[in-house]
Amino acid sequence: MEEDSRDGLGLRAWQWPIYPQGHRSGVNRALHIATVPLFLLGTVAVLAAPFIAWQLAAAGLGGMLVALVAQGRGHKSEVSPPRPFRGPFDVLARFFVEQWVTFPRYVLSGRFAEAWRAR
Repeated sequence: MEEDSRDGLGLRAWQWPIYPQGHRSGVNRALHIATVPLFLLGTVAVLAAPFIAWQLAAAGLGGMLVALVAQGRGHKSEVSPPRPFRGPFDVLARFFVEQWVTFPRYVLSGRFAEAWRAR
């Protein structure tokens, strides 16, 4: 496994160049394309809950948890496992950055479609 070289780099800058190697499996990519929107909607639901209905927070957290579990299982199908987490904050930070920044960037850059066609 490569050395974890995020020291001195922002999380977005660290995550982007290593992202494709952790998403080579078609199963993992399919799970991500299905669950990233679920995570995003769940996040919005949690943020909107105080203004709409508190029950929305439970539904949002449930959607976020389903996405987290599904993507974790998808990563088990990868040859290159994710880099080890440095603690609970690192888990949360990496997951939120992946869902809100890195995966959408991967899709919008065309790299997701390229990897999908190459399978």
